[in-house]
Amino acid sequence: MLKLYDCTTAPSPRRARMLLSEKGIEYENIQINLKTGEQMGQAFRAINPNCTVPALVTENGDVLTENAEITAFLEAAYPEKPMLGTTPIEKALIAKWNWRVEFNGLAAIASALRNSSPAMKDRALPGPRNVKQIPELAQRGLDRIAWFFEDLDAQLQDNSYVAGDNYSVADITATITVDFARWVKVYPLESQSALLEWHERMKARPSYTA
Repeated sequence: MLKLYDCTTAPSPRRARMLLSEKGIEYENIQINLKTGEQMGQAFRAINPNCTVPALVTENGDVLTENAEITAFLEAAYPEKPMLGTTPIEKALIAKWNWRVEFNGLAAIASALRNSSPAMKDRALPGPRNVKQIPELAQRGLDRIAWFFEDLDAQLQDNSYVAGDNYSVADITATITVDFARWVKVYPLESQSALLEWHERMKARPSYTA
């Protein structure tokens, strides 16, 4: 059985949980306490030297430590209910929008949070190395999140899902992004009706609470 090293309060491993849920894959869940720094300890470093979650251990013992890597593996090993598209153009659009959501959305939120939170002093970047905060990057991150919500709302005005007509991994990433933005007190505007309507549909999916 697959093993997922997880932390239920963190956004990154939630992406893996939602994907596993959408595909109906059973797995063992192992919690890592990020608040106490368990991810920095030697026991977890032996599993993932990058000291981050998620980490997915396959039946063969391979350890996958990036969401892109986990998604590629699960799509290939469990092809039922495709999440990366079926046609060449659909695959291309999903890849494009998943990247845009990660770079313009998730990365912006992480920059805003990690460069402003007192709890993350000297932890401006994830991983085993300490990195000092840069307050200017926090403000730029807040600006980028607002711009991203504008762009995502525009995309959803003409599409049922983030990358087109079908639910995909891009919707998982975008769902995490909208919810994660609350950590820095940024929310979609009431005028962004397409984004708000899409988010309500995402909340109704069983994988939302995975």
